Amino acid sequence: MNISSPAFKYNFRAPGSQVEGPIRYALGRTVHGHIVIGRSQRGICAILLGDSERTLRQELAAAFPGVELKAAQSPLHRELGQVIAFIDKDTAQGIVDLDIGGSPFQQKVWQALCEIPAGQTRSYREVAEHLGVPEAIRAVAGACAANVLAVAIPCHRVVRSDGSVSGYRWGVGHKRALLAKEAEQ
Repeated sequence: MNISSPAFKYNFRAPGSQVEGPIRYALGRTVHGHIVIGRSQRGICAILLGDSERTLRQELAAAFPGVELKAAQSPLHRELGQVIAFIDKDTAQGIVDLDIGGSPFQQKVWQALCEIPAGQTRSYREVAEHLGVPEAIRAVAGACAANVLAVAIPCHRVVRSDGSVSGYRWGVGHKRALLAKEAEQ
């Protein structure tokens, strides 16, 4: 399934299929800290936020075990700039193709998250109910935790039923900052 936003084209791979390697990657900085993007032959397959470039390279390798990683700062300069501009300023400078894997359930969750408008949140329970599986609250949380496309797949917009901010792969501080930025717009 393919869906689009003003900044991203969401290309979902067949569930369970592997990324087509090698993955080229580039490192940069956002207002939230360091960032790494990984690009497969089909598009950006990883957007990771973190506190150090070394940790981000390790996370990228862990997310795609057995896939060759190649540093490619110059060839990815434009796409890295587009992703950083979207994260920092919420400006779309062209459309970035995304290459999204995951299980069938993860993909359904991520598609539902992409429907949540910026500045709004949904609870894990609301997402599960939207998907027609109200008992799958923990599975929704697990899909959010498995997301490797920070901000592009907006897991930061999912909160506890009481509205409190909890768990985020890249830290609760980043989640709060992203939500605050979206609330201002």
